[in-house]
Formats: sequence, C-alpha cells, structure tokens
Amino acid sequence: MAIWDDILTERDRLVNERAMRGGWLGLGQWPAILVVDVTYAFVGYEPQPILEAIKQFNTSCGEEGWQGVRQIQRLLATARPKNVPVIYTHSGYRHGPGSTKGDFRQRREGERDAFRTIVQEIAPQEGDIVIGKPKASAFFGTPLASYLVDLGVDTLLVTGCTTSGCVRATVVDGFSYNFRVSIVEECVWDRMQTSHKASLFDMNFKYADVVRLAQAQEYLDTLPVRPRE
Repeated sequence: MAIWDDILTERDRLVNERAMRGGWLGLGQWPAILVVDVTYAFVGYEPQPILEAIKQFNTSCGEEGWQGVRQIQRLLATARPKNVPVIYTHSGYRHGPGSTKGDFRQRREGERDAFRTIVQEIAPQEGDIVIGKPKASAFFGTPLASYLVDLGVDTLLVTGCTTSGCVRATVVDGFSYNFRVSIVEECVWDRMQTSHKASLFDMNFKYADVVRLAQAQEYLDTLPVRPRE
C-alpha cells in the first residue's frame, strides 16, 4: 500500500493504474544526496507536537520533522562510507531594492539563524557542500547544477522539507535538468499531511520515483567506493 492510497478517489486510483505505464525511472551510477532545508526553523529546537511547534516557528513541522531527521541520519550513515556527495540547502537572504519581492522575508525577520542553521544531528561534515538558496528550488539562483555536473552526478536522492514546497520545487527542477530523481519517503515531511501525500503521489506519477529508505540503502550498498575529489 502506497502512502497516498488513502487520499485517492476511486477515479484517481483507476487513472493512476491505467495511465502510469512508464514504471520506474530508475537509479543511476553516481548519486548525490540532497538535504533540503533541514534547519531549526522547519523542525524546531526539539521534538514537539505540530500544534505546539508552530507557536515558536510557524514553519515548523514538529515531531514528523524530527522523525525524518533520524531517518536521514540512517541514510547518511550508509552513504558516507561510499563517499557519496552530500549537499545541503538552507534559506539564503538577499539585500537591496526588490529583494523581498516574491519571497518569505517579511515573516522571517529576526529568525534568520533558525532558517540557516542545519540541525546538529545531521550537520554537514568536511567536504560536504552547503548552499544558501533565495527561492523554493535548490536549483533556482544557485550553483547546484554546476556542482552536480562537476561531480559527475546522474542521480539525486532527495530528502528534507517541505514535501509540497521546497522538495517538490527541487524535484521538478532536477527532473528538468535530466537527473534521475528519487525521493526517500521516510526522509521527507510536511506540515500538512494531505499535502505531503498528494505531493508524493504527484511527483511519483510525473517526475521522480518515491523509494523507501531500505531501497535507497540497498542501492547505496551496491555502489563502489567513490574516489575522493
């Protein structure tokens, strides 16, 4: 049973069964792990129920965010011995005329550190890449694509938050740049449960593969150790 099955109407289920003919997009030979916006602003400083967590940061995903952090820890523990590149994003900030148009700066004033600081449990290590981004997609206005090309990456394992926001925008752009994109189900989350499920369904239907953590770990285990750059 897929995570989205309980939100599909009977009509949607039939369309999905009959129109989803392409099967899996598949995984390539040289992956990178992308950790999207796993900062304290999106999970809080400690696990709390969502209705408590949003009192501190209205962007917080509460306990589900911290559950996702623990699963990302497991994924990274499998990937790092293989020297798989790990790339983190956080919300960057721009200054100057027009810099606040079309973004989230107005409600974030005074909370910048929380939006920039990746949670300690999965903090970047030496050799990892950290990118500040001005918009939802990790690709928009950033050097991410050039880093991936330089590293010879053909596959993205996407983790982080939120599923319906920055993860989704990043997945669509990754697909548009012709990367093979897989979303690790247990490693992504959202404030809204319906948005989370619907977004995973849409991305799996159109742009990416939604894979279980165990599948991603099995894939990583099959890889040779990547030479260090």
